[in-house]
Amino acid sequence: MKTVLVTRPKDQAASFVQKLEQYGLNSIVFPTIEIRPVSGWKVPDLSLFDGLFFTSPNSVTFFMERLLQDSPEELKNLQKLSVWAVGKTTAQDLALHGVKTQPLPKISDAVTLMEEIDSATIAGHTFLFLRGTLSLGTVPEVIKKRGGNCIELTVYENLPPSLEDSAKIKSLLEQGKLSCLSFTSPSTAINFFEAMGTTALPSGVQIAAIGTTTATALKKLGLHVDIIPESFDAPGFAKAIAEAMAN
Repeated sequence: MKTVLVTRPKDQAASFVQKLEQYGLNSIVFPTIEIRPVSGWKVPDLSLFDGLFFTSPNSVTFFMERLLQDSPEELKNLQKLSVWAVGKTTAQDLALHGVKTQPLPKISDAVTLMEEIDSATIAGHTFLFLRGTLSLGTVPEVIKKRGGNCIELTVYENLPPSLEDSAKIKSLLEQGKLSCLSFTSPSTAINFFEAMGTTALPSGVQIAAIGTTTATALKKLGLHVDIIPESFDAPGFAKAIAEAMAN
């Protein structure tokens, strides 16, 4: 049985692992990022903004937890605003709080999201961008270029894997026991290869990226991406990996 390395956080890996199992694939979960909330920030007055940007389910989780706990009155303001989300999961998580989102981008990444927003929507307006510590900064960069104002609020941090776990995975990799390495964000990829201490891989190991942003990050590391799904979500990702493993 072929084995897929799953690098996403443990609390987000279960459904993906289940999908892989349905295709007859074994998996090993090695979270290359640990997600933790950032302390010391306050929910701003949302009536001061023209719109908000959420680019991951984590940004929704940690922002809404703080909002509901400390400033529940701001929920009504949030529900009135234009809100953009990257990915179906992020939009669905917002919908649970009665927050409607703008149409999702054709490709689930920040670059495509910003390309599909009309410049007039941004110019002269102020936005709040909810981010993690490893955000690539695409959203605020584009807003600034188009004459808008963007306030960035870091609500969660990404921590690298432990040395002990890294050593175990490196050993499995060197022994040829991993058939495919799967990555669901640029940070999972970057942290993985930093933990391994090399981008050199044994012959036959395939690399899978859930979307174009992650694939671009891998290519910048000098790596060839073998698998990119048509649908940038867990079911589509698992299907694409299974089809590649069957060849």
